Amino acid sequence: MDVSGSSVLVTGAASGLGAATAKRFAAAGAQVFGLDLQPSIDKAEQVGGVTLLAADVTSEIDVRAAIDTIADSGAPLRVAVNCAGVGWAARILGKDGPHDLSLFQKIININLVGTFNVMRLAAEQISKESTVDDDGQRGVIINTASVAAFEGQIGQIAYAASKGGVHAMTISAARDLARAGVRVCTIAPGTIKTPMLAGVTPEFQQTLAEAIPFPQRLGEPDEYAQLAEVIVAHNYLNGETIRMDGAIRMAPR
Repeated sequence: MDVSGSSVLVTGAASGLGAATAKRFAAAGAQVFGLDLQPSIDKAEQVGGVTLLAADVTSEIDVRAAIDTIADSGAPLRVAVNCAGVGWAARILGKDGPHDLSLFQKIININLVGTFNVMRLAAEQISKESTVDDDGQRGVIINTASVAAFEGQIGQIAYAASKGGVHAMTISAARDLARAGVRVCTIAPGTIKTPMLAGVTPEFQQTLAEAIPFPQRLGEPDEYAQLAEVIVAHNYLNGETIRMDGAIRMAPR
């Protein structure tokens, strides 16, 4: 599917995977609308063709308002890419007691419920657009899981649960949205050079890179964006979670 002249919605677009994805689709001729929290937008680089909108992905009001803005732009919404996410480390039972319940709920709410919220509302708008080919295709939704969905490490219980949920939604969402002509795929990145690693020393980043079979380096956000672009272009990709991880299989820690 060609995105030129269409609207693309990207969450978490102020930095990391989302920023790279927004930039790549804008370069492909799409009108990109990036959702993020206002403090993140205030620090974001301004990119031509990308309009940043303040929105909390867990809020129906915020996301509906953003999609209304997209609908009013005149460019049909064809693609939604969910990149917004958070992750904090904590064991089920640590030195100070059991895992904080509110922290677990927060990670699930942002990573899983937020993804579902944007997916359902974006799908509603995409379903109103005209078809683009003889198959009746109208658009594509791409969600972001993680290799933690398959090999959650020590301390990743909440993050792994949230990303496992995103993976589990993929085939069901693809089947649900088939009659609307909307494809759904998920990308499961490995160790990527994103703001989540901003506080990690170069030495530890090198240690992480050495655990990756090939290429033996951290992944780049633009490589995620490139894969998102490929998924959109490949009309027979649907219902699939694609690992992008240099063949790593995460060890317990």
